[in-house]
Amino acid sequence: MSFDDLLMELQGQKTVQEDPNNVSLDKLFNESFMSQHSSHSSFEAFVEKGNFQVKVREDINNIPDELFDRHVARETDFADWDAMLAAATTAYNGK
Repeated sequence: MSFDDLLMELQGQKTVQEDPNNVSLDKLFNESFMSQHSSHSSFEAFVEKGNFQVKVREDINNIPDELFDRHVARETDFADWDAMLAAATTAYNGK
C-alpha cells in the first residue's frame, strides 16, 4: 500500500468515526427517537415547547438543571435530561 493510499484510508476512517460528544442534537435526537419517547417529532419542537433557545449542546448547559429536568419529565418518558441524553447516545451508538 502506498503512502497516499494509506493517507486516504486514514482520512476516510477519520470522517466515518464521529466523536459521540460532538454529534449534532438533530442527529442524536432524531425524528424516530423523539417520536418514540415524546409527543414531538423533533428535538427543536421539544425545546420550543419549553420556550428554550437551544441550537447546540452548550446552550443546554446554560439552562438551570431543575428547569430542563422538569421539562424533560413532563414532555418525554424520561425522568430527567441525563436519562434522555444517555438513552439517545446509546441508541445513536447502536446504529
